[in-house]
Amino acid sequence: MLSSHQPSLKPRIHGLRSTVPIASPLAFRRQIRATQKPNLPNPVVRAVIGEDRDVVISASPSMDFDGSVAIVPSKTQSEVRLRAVITVRRKMKEKLLEKVEEEWEGFMTGIGRGILVQIVSEDVDPETKSGKRTEESPVRGWLQKPSNQPHVVEYAVDFNVSSGFGRPGAVLITNLHHKEFYLMEIVVHGFIDGPVFFPANSWIHSRNDNPKSRTIFNNRAYLSSQTPEGLKDLREEELVELRGDGKGERKKFERIYDYAPYNDLGNPDKDEDLARPVLAGEERPYPRRCRTGRPPTQTDSSSETRIEKPHPVYVPRDENFEELKQAEFSASALRALLHNLVPSLIAALSSTDGQFTCFSEIDKLYNDGVDLKLREDSFFEDLLVTKLFKKITSMSSQMMKYNIPSIISRDRFAWLRDNEFSRQALAGVNPVNIERLKEFPITSKLDPAIYGPPESAITREVLENQLNGMTIEQAIEEKRLFILDYHDMLLPFIKKMKSLKDKKAYASRTIFFFDKSEILRPLVIELSLPPTTSSPEKKYIYTHGHDATTHWTWRMAKAHVCVNDTGVHQLVNHWLRTHACMEPYIIATHRQLSGMHPIFKLLHPHMRYTMEINAVARQSLINGGGIIESCFSPGKYSLEISSAAYKSSWRFDMEPCLPTSSEGEWRWRTLLNHAASGS
Repeated sequence: MLSSHQPSLKPRIHGLRSTVPIASPLAFRRQIRATQKPNLPNPVVRAVIGEDRDVVISASPSMDFDGSVAIVPSKTQSEVRLRAVITVRRKMKEKLLEKVEEEWEGFMTGIGRGILVQIVSEDVDPETKSGKRTEESPVRGWLQKPSNQPHVVEYAVDFNVSSGFGRPGAVLITNLHHKEFYLMEIVVHGFIDGPVFFPANSWIHSRNDNPKSRTIFNNRAYLSSQTPEGLKDLREEELVELRGDGKGERKKFERIYDYAPYNDLGNPDKDEDLARPVLAGEERPYPRRCRTGRPPTQTDSSSETRIEKPHPVYVPRDENFEELKQAEFSASALRALLHNLVPSLIAALSSTDGQFTCFSEIDKLYNDGVDLKLREDSFFEDLLVTKLFKKITSMSSQMMKYNIPSIISRDRFAWLRDNEFSRQALAGVNPVNIERLKEFPITSKLDPAIYGPPESAITREVLENQLNGMTIEQAIEEKRLFILDYHDMLLPFIKKMKSLKDKKAYASRTIFFFDKSEILRPLVIELSLPPTTSSPEKKYIYTHGHDATTHWTWRMAKAHVCVNDTGVHQLVNHWLRTHACMEPYIIATHRQLSGMHPIFKLLHPHMRYTMEINAVARQSLINGGGIIESCFSPGKYSLEISSAAYKSSWRFDMEPCLPTSSEGEWRWRTLLNHAASGS
């Protein structure tokens, strides 16, 4: 609150709307002089607020202007007139009831019953020992946007503050409506050095949900030690609110960033076969996710109950998709659903068993789509079922056709050739696992007591027969040998994978040679199975051949490598390292770094939407029985493989992108420790 000796700060709200824009400060002064009349100390002039906005304000002949926004001093020399312009975005697509509610809320805001605003200075009030504050004032009126931005509305509120009020550092917003609204920004006009911007791009909760006002800081960046005295308490209060207390189930309107393990992937209450282990701890370590606080399942107290579509999984409110992003994501999700669900449903009702009998049937996926025929039995004699089947077939006709890959459109059999196989290892969906072979012989790091002898079956003789007269040592020294190695990552799971219905899997190693004509060629493929009592070593070597049998077994070996490469790409390099590993650092950033922190401002655009995407993935992508388990060879063990890769090969503090300076390293490692510990 302000001290008692300061003048009253009651806001003075003026009428709105005008049709005379001001082109320049000089033109504005001329219009002021033109409106002056005898005995009228406060002539009414028309000025522009913001971008293409018109309002009527009162001004004195001696006032100054910054070009587009009037700087309006009050009647006394000790006061300064401020105007806060608040930009709100409405929903683009609304139902009739929502439109009625929106109009009603707009009306309530226009009469001063919707939004309360309070400005906080960067300077300290000597009585309250915190930032100087204006009175909490209601927003009134509205400034209509042009027709090209029909969903954006602006409101304004005026304040009289003392000349020593200081620069505004924060704005407190209180939402009196019954529902949230999306605040884009606040601009405070009235200072000689220009307007002060408060970027928000945030949902403002209703006071009915949370009585606390929202704090929006200005667009300046401050380290903790450099925070203006008047904002220090607000900065800390904001972080405390974002951290929460770790209790209770999270609600949609909340903005609490907290940690939880991956214990919501399975659904044991629905089906025993859908139970999945918790990914946490020494045995199955995994990054933390956002805590939702849902109760445990009845079957397994360590697993959290699931929320199935169409109900959303909690993420902090500002992490949700924007309306346009949500529409785009939903359209993509629908296409993916039809591409997977509808073909499965039709295959179950079709007279065929869904297996490809030759390569020409695969070509039909691109050219003709899938040829579907009804089973001829009594079940389909029902007219209603027949109509349903035809409707599904018609609805999915476009979904049953696949876009022809560009490489196939140029060369129908390119995918069978070695040069395309090598190109995919470097420029395909997963170009990050191929690496230079640095030593020979190749050995495994797995426990030999469990997985047999560590030496690879790729011998010197086998490899040198493919090197055009070079020795292995020469090829290594000239950096011509490369390896794509999925042996140690996959071998511990091969037995589990092969236990699944219709699953065939091998751990793989592939050796490539960069020859003198600068072409990368695959030389040798090793496919391995876990040892058994009768067969202590199950390692198979495949090379190029000239007879038909060897020719096709080589192609089948390449197919197994491609399957492994696709699984590792999706489960490890994409999901784990791009999405899952980043979520705890996003949470830590919001818990430990204020929105004013320069590193937060740098990271925030890159972090946005990741938590929402991860939450959706836990619902339908990586969950038990989800798309990943249905489409990739590891099946129900997919996330266990991802966890094993996290345990053996991922260390954030060893990534080369981290700063090397002592101060930068300290800041990053502090953030790292918070994220890794889930504190």
